[in-house]
Amino acid sequence: MGKRIAVLGTGAIGSSVGADLTRAGQDVWLIDQWPEHVEVMRTKGLHVAMAEGDLDIKVRALHLCEVASLKQQFDIVFLTSKSPDTHWLVEFIKPHLSPTGALVSVQNSLNDEWIAPIIGYQRDVGCVVELAAQILGPGNVKRRTGPTKAWFAVGELHGRVTPRAKEIAEILSVAGKTEVTSNIWGAKWSKLIVNTMGHAVAAILQGTDLEVSENPKLLQLGIALGRECLDVGLALGYRIEPVFGLTAEEMAGAPDEVLKRILVTLCGHIGNHTNSFLQDLTKGRPTEVHHMNGLIVSKGREAGIPTPFNEEITGIVEQIEKGELKFGREHLERLENLVSMKKAAAARGGA
Repeated sequence: MGKRIAVLGTGAIGSSVGADLTRAGQDVWLIDQWPEHVEVMRTKGLHVAMAEGDLDIKVRALHLCEVASLKQQFDIVFLTSKSPDTHWLVEFIKPHLSPTGALVSVQNSLNDEWIAPIIGYQRDVGCVVELAAQILGPGNVKRRTGPTKAWFAVGELHGRVTPRAKEIAEILSVAGKTEVTSNIWGAKWSKLIVNTMGHAVAAILQGTDLEVSENPKLLQLGIALGRECLDVGLALGYRIEPVFGLTAEEMAGAPDEVLKRILVTLCGHIGNHTNSFLQDLTKGRPTEVHHMNGLIVSKGREAGIPTPFNEEITGIVEQIEKGELKFGREHLERLENLVSMKKAAAARGGA
């Protein structure tokens, strides 16, 4: 008998994964809090536009309020919401997850740190995702990285390779390339480094991560942000793991060169894609900045590592979220000069 599966939080990532699982014949339900999206999925299905060929598919969708009436529990829940919605959604789905089932956080950041205490460590399986997509409207998704380019790493929190992790990776393989890792925390931290380098900077400028990788001054800023994240991670004991299909050899070398390599590799995968931060700012929603750059600041305090670049970037995004600043090209010079300003301040402090 197949697994009973839920995709919880069907924005761009969840819709993409849910459509692929449905196409593969899985017993899957898509659950979301956006009423219009759920209704369109029910009546018309999902439209996923991608380079490999558009996908139009009928899916089974549920409003949040309908989940309480379900008679059976889920064996696997793929949580694909934005990080700020993690706590309440995990509490919400907890009664509907089988005692022997698994919740898989297909999200950015280190959400397993707060998921596991809610549902129990034995029911939490880690996942790192690289899938670029944008939801254009109810039932309508533009997917930049289709199944031939998307990438997932699945791993148990304790680091052992288990049949369960292999099974989940196999299930996800219809949505992208998958691998099972014995270092899921290191893989998550490596992805956090990449997100920290480009997402907030690109969103502040109303641009793309690709622009950050191609502008020499912005690339220098991205590397400075990533270097803080790398230093904090190493101080806390994380072992950096190859991501996006990079080899261990490609992840070796001088730190700044490695950081540049992984950012350029990511941008090569997604191209001129509007990242999730900019999508949120455009729609007037809170971003995940506190779960990325802001997380580095708080973890840096824990490790005793200064993180001035991430603190500055987090502050700018916060001001934009509050309406105190606009986002756009007017910040370009400020961001380009940020590295030299911080270096000058550090030099004065050390003089």
